[in-house]
Amino acid sequence: MLSGIALFMTDLKCDVIVLGAGIVGVSAALHLQSRGRDVVLIDRRGAAEETSYGNTGLIQREGVVPYPFPHDPWKIAKYAFNMLPEANLHWSALPKIAPWLYRYWRASSPEGQARSAAGAKPLIERCILEHEALMGAAGITGMMRRTGYLRIYRTDAALQSAIAKESIDRERYGVNFEAIDGARVAEMEPHLSPGLAGALLMTEPVSVADPEAVGKAYAGLFVSRGGRFLRGEARSLSRETAGWQVLTASGAVLAREVVLALGPWSDDVMRAQGHKVPMGVKRGYHMHYSAKGNATLNRPVLDTDNGYVITPMTRGIRLTTGAEFALRDAAPTPVQLARVEPAARALFPLADRVDATPWLGRRPCLPDMLPMIGAVPGSPGLWADFGHHHLGFTMGPVSGRLLAELMTGTAPFTDPTPYRVDRF
Repeated sequence: MLSGIALFMTDLKCDVIVLGAGIVGVSAALHLQSRGRDVVLIDRRGAAEETSYGNTGLIQREGVVPYPFPHDPWKIAKYAFNMLPEANLHWSALPKIAPWLYRYWRASSPEGQARSAAGAKPLIERCILEHEALMGAAGITGMMRRTGYLRIYRTDAALQSAIAKESIDRERYGVNFEAIDGARVAEMEPHLSPGLAGALLMTEPVSVADPEAVGKAYAGLFVSRGGRFLRGEARSLSRETAGWQVLTASGAVLAREVVLALGPWSDDVMRAQGHKVPMGVKRGYHMHYSAKGNATLNRPVLDTDNGYVITPMTRGIRLTTGAEFALRDAAPTPVQLARVEPAARALFPLADRVDATPWLGRRPCLPDMLPMIGAVPGSPGLWADFGHHHLGFTMGPVSGRLLAELMTGTAPFTDPTPYRVDRF
């Protein structure tokens, strides 16, 4: 359909095409635009309507250490047989995802985790600063909630173990936290169930009540500054004599350079251009609930026993599940939501479901849990900005800045080597 439309419309030309209007793509477009590039942003949907829509709303300033694949054989067995609520495995997907799982397992060794954390640190350190800059320009600074978030524990043993681990991360990576007892938890969140042993208050992260609205505000800022946002299909990308072409509802768009910021769909386009990427997908679900009576939640809360997060959002209390290991485009199977909902109701007085059906999202994950940011070797003018795993909303603006610096020949604020496209 798009190719048919393009035949009757004038070709558009620009400096850079950015494919993907999630938080990562929109941020890259804004940073390139601010450095004088004429940018066209292209997506098949509106801004922040895919993966960027369904996160916990956290900008995770504490998220230096990536989510590892377990090395404990007993825990692996529990994951394999879906005995833990934070994970769900589609056995039918194993033949295709097993190679990626193995690479993820290897990268989750103590040495691998240390390398990944060292790579993530420069991006995480600036994640809030870069969001603040874009929010200020978009006039939405008031959306940022500086409440931190809570990781709750039901036993003192679990709390003490978490304190020991986080103390190491604080010493190594500057991850700050405050250990609080059950009485302090009750003061901070009076409508959580009583009897909790305590919590870790992650003091530095901030949150928003509507991640989609943030993404759309950034896209609005891009357009207000003269950028063009078009509907089109990324899979139509083709290499032309003068650069790169993408077909849109407004005609063919031609550019010298193109950025792939398609999240979990990035490897489709990379493969079409002859590049194999070890991309895995962790799927996740969310559901909104109203609260009973006058119950309120002041900040996101992670239930460490059950692997879900509840977050106060514009639409209600959002319950976000852990990871589902499945094929990216498999039919939804929101069994994790059913497993954790009773625990969430016991923790906080949730009332009725607000959404007609659970939302399904797909987190784009590379084995080392670091994004790809930089030039694609062997394809002049093709750039990558994807693979941000659980932290796309967190790292979108800061990775957009780094990419724009690399593309415009500006000295990058950090060494981009950990994110190079050919590291695998």
